[in-house]
Amino acid sequence: MEMRADLLIVGAGMVGSALALALRHSGLQILLLDGGPLTVKPFDAQAAFEPRVSALSAASQRILERLGAWEGIARRRATPYSDMHVWDGSGTGQIHFSAASVHAQVLGHIVENRVVQDGLLERLHDSDIGLLANARLEQLRRSGDEWLLTLADGRQLRAPLVIAADGANSAVRRLAGCETREWDYLHHAIVTSVRCSAGHQATAWQRFTDEGPLAFLPLTRDGQQDWCSIVWSTTPEHAERLMALDETAFLQALERAFEGRLGDVLQADPRVCVPLRQRHAKRYVQEGLALIGDAAHTIHPLAGQGVNLGFLDAAVLAEVLVNACERGERLADVKVLSRYERRRMPHNLALMAAMEGFERLFQANPLPLRWLRNSGLKLVEQMPEAKALFVRQALGLSGDLPDLAKA
Repeated sequence: MEMRADLLIVGAGMVGSALALALRHSGLQILLLDGGPLTVKPFDAQAAFEPRVSALSAASQRILERLGAWEGIARRRATPYSDMHVWDGSGTGQIHFSAASVHAQVLGHIVENRVVQDGLLERLHDSDIGLLANARLEQLRRSGDEWLLTLADGRQLRAPLVIAADGANSAVRRLAGCETREWDYLHHAIVTSVRCSAGHQATAWQRFTDEGPLAFLPLTRDGQQDWCSIVWSTTPEHAERLMALDETAFLQALERAFEGRLGDVLQADPRVCVPLRQRHAKRYVQEGLALIGDAAHTIHPLAGQGVNLGFLDAAVLAEVLVNACERGERLADVKVLSRYERRRMPHNLALMAAMEGFERLFQANPLPLRWLRNSGLKLVEQMPEAKALFVRQALGLSGDLPDLAKA
């Protein structure tokens, strides 16, 4: 059995789903496939938090609002935060960012990835976009001017244009032979949700420890502000020891590492440990193929920007394809797809380089570098204009924004 579409999107995660919705009025026959079931789970407001969360920027919120998904997300669970507090655990430098500095109400929202996904899936099920669940890709090859995809169950799909939105370990990227630059951070991230004795104050907290950054990101349940999502980046050896601790010992270690900023750490959900690796495709496009989101680039979770980059990828690519449709151009033409690459690659590379430099600076042990980073934090703390520039960047209010993200 062979199915055909104008556009195949492989991967119905947050970014692939957003792209499909952004193109739902384009007139294209779209097929969105994923290895999972593509069902919307009933939401239980009393259920434990999902371990994986995203810090959605204002730009991402605008995109999700215009796709019709934000209402479903907010109805489930989304925690706004208005402030960010960062400090160096090996010194005295610290810095505080506030949404009020740029006359905004919030810096962003901390949202469980599953909640974002279900908000998007609801809209997909209401659309005429073709959904193909439990579809695991096994083969990908050129067939004339089109791509021929073979699934694990033998089904075949054909389209002139394929979009890889299938994550950091993208099968499409691998099967299409797309080259990447990648390196191991030599760090693992422990993620979970914890309950503290003091409220999070609608603030994202981040301490740089000798082993790596530790973030407490605010979560809200039943109006209570005593839960946080943690992302603890540390060496593989330290992560292994932390994962082996019982809950009481882990809570004590976490409280010490966080300097007790939110009081006692009282409770933790099950922990997940994720190896950290940076990856960037040398090209985002080739004839009839484009990479978006984590299939094109993965970034250190230091600033929680990964999914925001992905949503901007999706919005820009949708804009490029819709404009090309209106001009009667061939969408699979690499000249058309390169417009997306030219708009997104410089922005993504710049942010990745900034996060890499930031992470390396805070991991540096030599005394002059410790002095430099502490002095730098203190200096920037006294420069409102510089802080406001950082806040606008975090909000997604600067740069070459697609129409879906503009105010």
